[in-house]
Amino acid sequence: MSLPTIVTAHQPQLEAFERVILANQAQIEAWFRTQWHRYQPPFYGSVDIRNSGYKLASIDMNLFPGGFNNLNPNFLSLATLAAQDAVERGCAEAHSILLIPENHTRNTFYLQNVYALSQILRHAGFTVRLGSLNPDITEKTVLTTALNDEITLEPLLRTANRLHLADGFSPCMVLLNNDLSGGVPPILQNIEQVILPPLKAGWTTRRKSTHFAAYNQVAAEFARLINIDEWTINPYFEVCSGLDFSSHEGEERLADTVARLLARIQQKYNSLGITDRPFVIVKADAGTYGMGVMSVHSPDDVRGLNRKNRNKMAKVKEGLAVSEVIVQEGIYTYETLNNAVTEPVVYMMDRFVIGGFYRVHEGRGIDENLNAVGMQFVPWQRDMAEVDADVIAQEQESKRSFCQWSHLGAPSEKVAAKMQDCEDIRLYVYGVLARLSLLAAAIELEQMADID
Repeated sequence: MSLPTIVTAHQPQLEAFERVILANQAQIEAWFRTQWHRYQPPFYGSVDIRNSGYKLASIDMNLFPGGFNNLNPNFLSLATLAAQDAVERGCAEAHSILLIPENHTRNTFYLQNVYALSQILRHAGFTVRLGSLNPDITEKTVLTTALNDEITLEPLLRTANRLHLADGFSPCMVLLNNDLSGGVPPILQNIEQVILPPLKAGWTTRRKSTHFAAYNQVAAEFARLINIDEWTINPYFEVCSGLDFSSHEGEERLADTVARLLARIQQKYNSLGITDRPFVIVKADAGTYGMGVMSVHSPDDVRGLNRKNRNKMAKVKEGLAVSEVIVQEGIYTYETLNNAVTEPVVYMMDRFVIGGFYRVHEGRGIDENLNAVGMQFVPWQRDMAEVDADVIAQEQESKRSFCQWSHLGAPSEKVAAKMQDCEDIRLYVYGVLARLSLLAAAIELEQMADID
């Protein structure tokens, strides 16, 4: 796999930003280490990044990632080390994990994700079994994944304040790979076991605007650390509430929000000599899977929406009605892979970057949401044979080593010597940006009230 190309006109700006990141690598890694002493990272997460050359920033943070099957299996050893740390934080004595997936039993690609996640945890030394919330799963059920692997779902049961399976399997740690878009079911409430991510991380209570409010704090501090313009890594946003897309209620209020944000972006573009036309992304403040998202270039774009677009915006996953949206500065994606628009997606466990992939869409433009039907995934393909075994071994040491883009600490001399080609550098930069979002998520979760 070759590195995606970027529009020639913006290549110098991107390279200048990468040089700043590399020049401040020691300070950046020391800063992250300090932050992880202050805040507990989420168990796992994935971050979507957009790259226009003059601006490179996270646009979404998923705390229940569902694409582990799209990661390069060569990175399994890295993911297992990260999983060991993540589980130890949650339950130091854990030797087994009860994994609760989504109810998509017909989505074989999601099932492949469950299989891949289970394999990571098993290679980390844990017994893993799958407890399902799906009412149709009333007995052990073997399902075949997209790549013809098999997973076994079992009905999730509860006795007193403990979750268990029919044969009594009831470990101290429960791992959710279900984002709770449909609400927190009673069976998960007030249990005595550790449940990660916590229930408050689900879309029942979590809001994207809360995350990006925390990200504002992180981005501002990071920008001061390395002396850059915060805007280059942080999209503007506003929230608009009281909407009913099916009846056009709140339409003018949304148009005013769009107009205000577009004017703010244009003012910034003018100050920097950027000739692109500003746009914003309007998306549901709660929800995932790329649902309830639209690109907007003018306030008129949200006035008088036709039935198709109203239906698209009115509800998201699990039929959750949309009454509040985040209006976020749009970032052009000037990266392409084989002439198709692409964006990097970075995966993390605990405070580790464990890999990622490129989301590629041949049918979408540079100003559109790529998380849509027709997208393809291209795993990062760096060969782990290039990484010295002694570097991997340093993972568990107090001084974490940077191994390609996959580790958090400062690079060892051996690895630093290998970071000479642009792919290593670009992927490291992606990892830095992703960890900024991970830190924002940690702050966000700390500030949220717990759900019993």
